Amino acid sequence: MKTGSKTNPDDMLHVAADWWVRLRAQDATDDTVDQWLAWTLEDPRHLATFERINAFAAKLGSLDTVSRQSLIKAFTKPAAPVWRWMPLAAAASVAVVALSGAVFFAWTHLTPSISTQVYNSAIAQNRNFTLPDGTQVALGGASTMTTQFSKDQRSIELKNGEAFFQVVHDQSRPFTVAAGDISIRDIGTAFDVRRTGERVTIAVTQGRVEITDMTRKPGESRAGTLEVSAGQLVSYDPGSSGMTVGSISPEQATAWRNDRLEFIDEPLSVVIANLNRYSTRPLYIADGDLDKLSYTGSIRTDAIDSWLGALPQVFPLRVSQQASQVILSDSAHPVHR
Repeated sequence: MKTGSKTNPDDMLHVAADWWVRLRAQDATDDTVDQWLAWTLEDPRHLATFERINAFAAKLGSLDTVSRQSLIKAFTKPAAPVWRWMPLAAAASVAVVALSGAVFFAWTHLTPSISTQVYNSAIAQNRNFTLPDGTQVALGGASTMTTQFSKDQRSIELKNGEAFFQVVHDQSRPFTVAAGDISIRDIGTAFDVRRTGERVTIAVTQGRVEITDMTRKPGESRAGTLEVSAGQLVSYDPGSSGMTVGSISPEQATAWRNDRLEFIDEPLSVVIANLNRYSTRPLYIADGDLDKLSYTGSIRTDAIDSWLGALPQVFPLRVSQQASQVILSDSAHPVHR
């Protein structure tokens, strides 16, 4: 550690402010952080100066976007000789103004700026709530989602189940939903996302969304990205050809909010998995052959037993309703207990 450094205080302040800009840049990496740490260890005054910049920026109000970006652009140019004689107070003022828009610092090693919240719902329980940005969310039964909000981003991860989003659009803060391999970006939108294992369906009821298959390799064409509009349904199955596009009405897309699940040409295994989010008795498929059966239709979540009772009239299967569970088996095979 170089404690005997003769670095000019004005230059040190300029460098500290430059680190502010670099650390909060979108292309900042772990190497950037490592380089910053190395700089702070060179001289104990480095970290102290950086903390002064941090404290000043936290106290000042933010500028408009255009002013902030132009000042940052000017400030990050190589230091001109004028910096060598500019008084420390004046240098601090310019540095802090250039950075004053960073109320929420994106680099969480310094200032925890990402607010994380987990939302859950119980079996057969739908929940409605409002996110910090005003976005309205309806969460289906037995569903889990995590939100991460900062000044620059609004990120949602749907871990399982279903959610309907009425997004408050903010071009400066993208709103994205991740569901397995799929990423959905809001373009002024209301849309529904359902995740069943790694299978994902997205139904757009208003506006547009951009949907990306994140398994696409770098350099591949945009074939893995779709922009879809209201009335369209996108289904993703990692075991088949990826994303397919169909049509759906807003009433069908949000029918689950009125105790009715809608399925369009979906495997029976997917149907059963989603019914289990509303059934007080677990439903099981005993024979793998039944997974291949495809189902289209409506199922009321308050009348699941009635639907199960009629199912053998549609498919070659047997339904065994027990006190603690329901088993679906091939009608040609005995029930496994």
